[in-house]
Amino acid sequence: MVRKRGRGALVLLLLLCMTLGSCAGGEWLDEVPKDFALWKEEAASATGDGAGILQEGQAVSGEEGGPDAVTEPPYSFLAEEVYGFAFFGLTEAEKIWYRDMEQILGCHQEKKQLSPEGLEAGLDETDIDRVFQSVLIDHPELFYVEGYSYTRFTRGEKITALEFSGSYNVDLETAKIRQEEIARAVGEILSGIAEEATDYEKVKYVYDTLIRNTEYELDSPDNQNIYSVFVNHISVCQGYAKATQHLLNALGIPCTLVLGTVGENEGHAWNLVNIGGSCYYVDTTWGDASYQLDTLVEESQLSMPEINYDYLNVTTAELLRTHTISPDMDMPLCIDTAANYYVMEGALFSSYDRQQMEELFQRAIEEGREDVTIKCADEESYVQVTTALLDNQEIFRYLKESDGTVAYTRDDNQRSLTFWVTNE
Repeated sequence: MVRKRGRGALVLLLLLCMTLGSCAGGEWLDEVPKDFALWKEEAASATGDGAGILQEGQAVSGEEGGPDAVTEPPYSFLAEEVYGFAFFGLTEAEKIWYRDMEQILGCHQEKKQLSPEGLEAGLDETDIDRVFQSVLIDHPELFYVEGYSYTRFTRGEKITALEFSGSYNVDLETAKIRQEEIARAVGEILSGIAEEATDYEKVKYVYDTLIRNTEYELDSPDNQNIYSVFVNHISVCQGYAKATQHLLNALGIPCTLVLGTVGENEGHAWNLVNIGGSCYYVDTTWGDASYQLDTLVEESQLSMPEINYDYLNVTTAELLRTHTISPDMDMPLCIDTAANYYVMEGALFSSYDRQQMEELFQRAIEEGREDVTIKCADEESYVQVTTALLDNQEIFRYLKESDGTVAYTRDDNQRSLTFWVTNE
């Protein structure tokens, strides 16, 4: 288990292809690293001959070995389990270039021509960025991709070809080594899930495991990709979100990356998951209880529970109390609460119900849990519960002080409370 450091301000991500080492403000959508764009007026050849994308098994004339020589397919980092949420949001023409970039980036390649069918369908260099971002949103396994560059070939005012290159933070051989390291770590995590686990249990397991084994650190290396989480165990929000996506996709649970802002327009990343046909939001980074915005205990005096469940399988309405979804992302309206943590655990209160409260705390004791979190369905029930447990001190009906001091945190915005016993 990674030991958490002290509580700090919640810092947020920058766009998934940025090369900076920290999270950015709301202007990150205008700062995508295109590296450079070369503009060429082609006099003899307007098609960029020789820059095409090779298909598996395709014969290449003019190569050593003669016209019948067959090239070996390039090494691919692409995962088999991918939920193409961003892909399905593209136009048919954009999907052509998505497949091109997917192969180029997935094979750590450079200087490959984008399919001319895209140009024929009306695309140009202004469409490259949107497609590039879509590929990275769908593919957290492309941990080595930092940005891109392209060359434009023209004849007069007409674009005749676009040559695309990925820019990478490590070379191909280093990327292969890192892929193996990630695969070992992922395999170890997934081995801890029971075969009969439900989709809810799988999502909760991933949420809990990443929080317990990852430390939030703004200046951590590789913090915009999954290597920082699975190997270094230190990251920022984008690392958490991409790692969550990678694990859940591997478990067959549709999950995508969501970009937006929190607080004062600070960039942030979290996830959208599909459980039983319904969509929910998950924010693994904010699941780290040490980053709660409101608390009634000082961490310098009392240790806190590791996990905050306010952001495990929540609705759009709940999410928007603290998060803002990027206007560039067309996300579904999440209204189902069936797989919400508090609903599943019997910890959602519509009023102050002593029997329900007794059963919740008793179950926690039987399961060996050191803390209990409850959530209220509305403001009226929240007032009832806080008045009873805090003002009237009925919490001592359920938690005894014999082994230490009863401590708690409250989040009035989320209408939740967490209680635990500490000896500090």
